[in-house]
Amino acid sequence: MRSRAPGGVATVNASLPAPAWPYGFAHARGVVVLRESPEGFHLGLRADADPAVLLEARRVLGRPVSFDRIDATRFDRHLSELYADADLGRTAEGELADAHADLDALAGDIPATADLLDSQDDAPVIRLINGLLAEAARLGASDVHVEPSERQLRIRFRIDGVMRQVLELPTRMSPLLVSRVKVMARLDIAEKRVPQDGRISVSMGSRALDVRVSTLPARGGERVVMRLLDKEQGAVPLPALGMAAPVLRAYEHALGLPNGIVLVCGPTGSGKTTTLYAGLSHLNDGHRTLLTVEDPVEYAIDGVGQTQVHAKVGMTFAAGLRAILRQDPDIVMVGEIRDPETARIAVQASLTGHLVLSTVHTNDAAGAVTRLRDMGIEPFLLASTLRLVVAQRLVRRLCPHCRAPRPVDGLARPLMGEAFEGVLFQAVGCDHCRHTGYAGRVGIHEAMAVDERMRGLIGADASEDAIAAHAFAQAPRLADAIRARVAAGDTTIEEALRVTRQELAPDAGI
Repeated sequence: MRSRAPGGVATVNASLPAPAWPYGFAHARGVVVLRESPEGFHLGLRADADPAVLLEARRVLGRPVSFDRIDATRFDRHLSELYADADLGRTAEGELADAHADLDALAGDIPATADLLDSQDDAPVIRLINGLLAEAARLGASDVHVEPSERQLRIRFRIDGVMRQVLELPTRMSPLLVSRVKVMARLDIAEKRVPQDGRISVSMGSRALDVRVSTLPARGGERVVMRLLDKEQGAVPLPALGMAAPVLRAYEHALGLPNGIVLVCGPTGSGKTTTLYAGLSHLNDGHRTLLTVEDPVEYAIDGVGQTQVHAKVGMTFAAGLRAILRQDPDIVMVGEIRDPETARIAVQASLTGHLVLSTVHTNDAAGAVTRLRDMGIEPFLLASTLRLVVAQRLVRRLCPHCRAPRPVDGLARPLMGEAFEGVLFQAVGCDHCRHTGYAGRVGIHEAMAVDERMRGLIGADASEDAIAAHAFAQAPRLADAIRARVAAGDTTIEEALRVTRQELAPDAGI
């Protein structure tokens, strides 16, 4: 297992032994090395595996072995951890230098769904890309960035919303890596002048991954971004979203309404789709028809009809929404309201008795009203259809193993207030969090419910400030939510400023 040193260099955790035999043998015969000790090796034997395989394992290892029977789920987890990044650590510049650029012939050999851990191809570039995707999946990265320049090829992961460099290669490796990724994504490797988008379906042991690929011509060569979507992750339950009790109650109430529009807003990467998926799962009781139009369909939800946007053939959000309204839905989810046509259809759908869930890219809840007005929605229609707007951000959660108290200094005092008497914490870094000081992320939210007074303000075309003043006279805003997280020791002052400086700065004078 790999840990991440402060400088970003991958180091090997000696507690996890190197693979003793090929992945295909381990997967088929149901045996994996759990740990090594001076007395020998302790193996995990899958519940349905033939014990005779232990004789072969003993012969290969050349030392005494002991074993435990483990269920299939635990076996798959150990198998993925052991084999996920075996090739990444062994891929050196010398190996890559021997690779050739004739990758066209590989396209026909790549199945629609390839298993990253079971690759028998010795091509260094292939093994490097497989290792990068496997490492990114194991670390929980959302994106892999391949960034060529005139001096170097830099590979970075986005983990918990923050970019982290994991590899640096000579710039001559760029065409090899980019061409291989384009082959895997079924893109035109000869076309380097225009952006391209594609998709790769892969698996890593028992985990199914969907990788969205985007290429962009740049001065140093083509940039590639690969977004990883774990198909097995699915939707989270509403309580797991981390909403404060008042926000959760408002969201649950809005989801229970028979019609109207419920919006979730925030910048890219703030978890809007996850919040919508949680709402869909809450509503998916088998008594109603739920249909979605998404770009892309990130996670499959049983019982929900999910439609993929395909702009090249005219399947836009607006076209998809117009079509699913003829499918007799009770609840409709639109991945994003990004144009006036989609906004108008969403409003008409809510007026005809549908509950519409969607997202809008605005910084706060009150800004969603202004955004829809700018799209040409009449204020009186907006007032009669809008039910709730939830704004959210994601902040990194402090590692509970290494967080340390910090003084309430000149930076913290303006943010927390002169009357604050609690204990604040700072990030330190340890092996558990790969020396970042943070482990995972937690959401912060604000909810703007539309009551009679709010309908009057929206219908009268009131200013954004007036709408916000009424909506949050008694309810917490994003700035209040992040202060509560800092005070509870969930995150740090620095993280709060990184994510919500715009909301905190007017109050703190920063």
